Amino acid sequence: MTESTTTSPTSPFPDDFLWGAATASYQIEGAANEDGRGRSIWDTFSHTPGRVDGGDTGDVAVDHYHRVEQDVALMVDLGLKAYRFSVAWPRIIPDGDGTVEPRGLAFYSRLVNLLRSEGIEPLVTLYHWDLPQALQDRGGWANRATASAFVRYAEVVHDALGADVDTWMTLNEPWCAAFLGYASGNHAPGLTDPRAALRAAHHLLLAHGDATAAMRRASGPEHRFGIVPNLYGIQAGGHRAEDLAAAHAIDVLQNRLWLDTTLKGAYPEDVRTIFARFDADAAIESGDEQRIAQPLDVLGVNYYQQHHVRAGNGQGLGSPFPGCETVEFLPSAEPRTGMGWGIEPDSLEAMLLRVHEEYDAPPIMICENGAAFDDVMDADGQVHDPDRRDFIAAHIQAVGRAITAGVDVRGYFAWSLLDNFEWAFGYAKRFGVVYVDYETQQRTIKSSGAWYRDNIARNGAPDPMLNLAEAESR
Repeated sequence: MTESTTTSPTSPFPDDFLWGAATASYQIEGAANEDGRGRSIWDTFSHTPGRVDGGDTGDVAVDHYHRVEQDVALMVDLGLKAYRFSVAWPRIIPDGDGTVEPRGLAFYSRLVNLLRSEGIEPLVTLYHWDLPQALQDRGGWANRATASAFVRYAEVVHDALGADVDTWMTLNEPWCAAFLGYASGNHAPGLTDPRAALRAAHHLLLAHGDATAAMRRASGPEHRFGIVPNLYGIQAGGHRAEDLAAAHAIDVLQNRLWLDTTLKGAYPEDVRTIFARFDADAAIESGDEQRIAQPLDVLGVNYYQQHHVRAGNGQGLGSPFPGCETVEFLPSAEPRTGMGWGIEPDSLEAMLLRVHEEYDAPPIMICENGAAFDDVMDADGQVHDPDRRDFIAAHIQAVGRAITAGVDVRGYFAWSLLDNFEWAFGYAKRFGVVYVDYETQQRTIKSSGAWYRDNIARNGAPDPMLNLAEAESR
């Protein structure tokens, strides 16, 4: 990525800063049984009674597959400079490693062409959790062969779209895919097996490294490759040595597992100890760490909140942090989002500074940041969501402060463009800057979306009409 310069006297953001929004395939596309799409682990999980709130599924979601032109028109209306979306692996290779489905590739090619025709830069994420069920039937990410299947899938998509897509992210939030999927069972495939979770984490990282190397071999200098971990600030809820140790243990699995391997080329010793404890260390073969640590052109960062922890009564079996079963998670600070997550934008600034200071990091993009609130449509047909507006504004200001302090941040993507299927919460939680009536599929830009459009026009300069200090104290 070329060096950015800031010329605006009122904004810390470079003039070519990418303002965008993000989505994920299973959460928005629907068309679950159309055009040769195979079954994913989220199809299986959501159709299993008791797994998802309200028995909701992504069968229809918000019908993006059939409304792609309408949704790109919304992006134009919002003034987006970029759009980050994920590709559904089962739509491209229905059984994960067999025959390629050309209708799936055609859908994404059409989407990319629509974006380019409107001057919106596409950012592709290859994996946002919808693993083909056929691969899960053979062990999923706990099976090393899945990493090899992912490399082939990445090559197929890159070969089809690479001429029109410059920025490629391999994995979205591999912590969630590994530990919510295989350790806590809260996400697909719904297992509570710490050994499988650790093996899955390693094979996800190996898939990232090998796919990055394969795509780079077939690329020109304009192509950029990265990964998108979800990073958290970690605060110890006390000064006892055991509380500090609890915070360190969570930090190792939430943050350092992904940053140290991709940016420093080695697992932290604490991670190695956890692998050995659960008899998962055999998954790490000689040379794997070097394969994982492919040079990155961009580091994606997803940020929502920070953890507050102490030593105490943890979750035991079913903890999403293998080896940390006695760590107690404390209630988030107030104010909170509709998910119960604390609103602490200063933690995002601190995390960006930490990555800048502790790692030889490439340029950063904030690939997801947003909040769920209990949105309702008013009698006037509008959705007024000042809490979301204030959340996004405060976090954008935190990014601006990090840039001023010397962190190279190149983009910010609001999560999410649209209300959608929110994983195990079904349709009960709304993150979008665009409201979706799930009965009619009508889209309505929320007041936060209108504010975000104005923010883009200002290139992130502070909004003089907002008193964020007052808003954050509510």
